[in-house]
Amino acid sequence: MSAIFNFQSLLTVILLLICTCAYIRSLAPSVLDRNKTGLLGIFWKCARIGERKSPYVAACCIVMAFSILFTQ
Repeated sequence: MSAIFNFQSLLTVILLLICTCAYIRSLAPSVLDRNKTGLLGIFWKCARIGERKSPYVAACCIVMAFSILFTQ
């Protein structure tokens, strides 16, 4: 089943996107900072969410990990 139709998979993909963008921005900020608008601006926005809301993103990642490990 596609991640679009499965809500748990969609949340997992979004969390992974946020974490990946924040990690890439920590290593090479110029890669994401030059594309703040447009379609590629989504990655910059995900990086900002990952940086500013990192305790909440981390908690969501832990909850998602337990959910995947123990409920499936």
